[in-house]
Amino acid sequence: MPIPDSEEDEQLQHERYELLHQITEWVETPMLVLGFAWLLLLGIELIRGLTPALEMLGTAIWIIFILDFLLKFVLAPQKLPFLKSNVVTLISLVVPALRLFRLARVFRAARAVRGLRLVKVVGSLNRGMKALANSFGRRGVGYVLALTSVVLLLGAAGMFAFEKDTPDGLHSYPEALWWTAMLLTTMGSGYWPRTPEGQALCFLLSLYGFTVFGYFTATLASFFMGRDADDPEAEVAGAAAVAALHEEVRQLRADLRKGRETGSL
Repeated sequence: MPIPDSEEDEQLQHERYELLHQITEWVETPMLVLGFAWLLLLGIELIRGLTPALEMLGTAIWIIFILDFLLKFVLAPQKLPFLKSNVVTLISLVVPALRLFRLARVFRAARAVRGLRLVKVVGSLNRGMKALANSFGRRGVGYVLALTSVVLLLGAAGMFAFEKDTPDGLHSYPEALWWTAMLLTTMGSGYWPRTPEGQALCFLLSLYGFTVFGYFTATLASFFMGRDADDPEAEVAGAAAVAALHEEVRQLRADLRKGRETGSL
């Protein structure tokens, strides 16, 4: 008896999902290593530029990213949802092609080279976020600390690249690092970016800093409340005190039930 077309399509999609999941697991560790190497190369490029050897290494990693993306796109059963969920990744992969094929002169004439760098920085941060998520599972303070460190280091490199030629700008990477750290802690400083790209990156860093600052505040509050809860004389009830209270209630119910049974006899 022939299988209906709808069942064949569902079976084919299921097989493609399984194959995509299996290939993703196989390449997870190598792509994780290459993702961090890409972030390192981008930081060096923004701060002092790349040597020809490092440029070749970056191009090789970029080609591997392209092949990985194309493979996942071909295997993805739903093409449009896949592209929608990877828009930033796709744009960050297209940007290096402009330089590779020497189309950057057109954008240089349009005074948009820094804009391309901004897209590359944001796309690389997005890739770093995914790499860290695969490492830490998007859980715990360790993931947030590692992600914040990446945002701090790469964000400072981007701010230095955008603002180093402006009057009274960020003329050294340590200065940009200090400025970015103050921004992420929501303290700020007396300097504000002059270039449009620096202002855009400053806005994104401010949003991240505002979100993460609230997370760390809640984490610290939970930590100190947990310490107070462990103290028997504290006003806050801890897990042990609640468990003891539950045990007392359970014992009282058992005694009441036993008293009723004795009275009925």
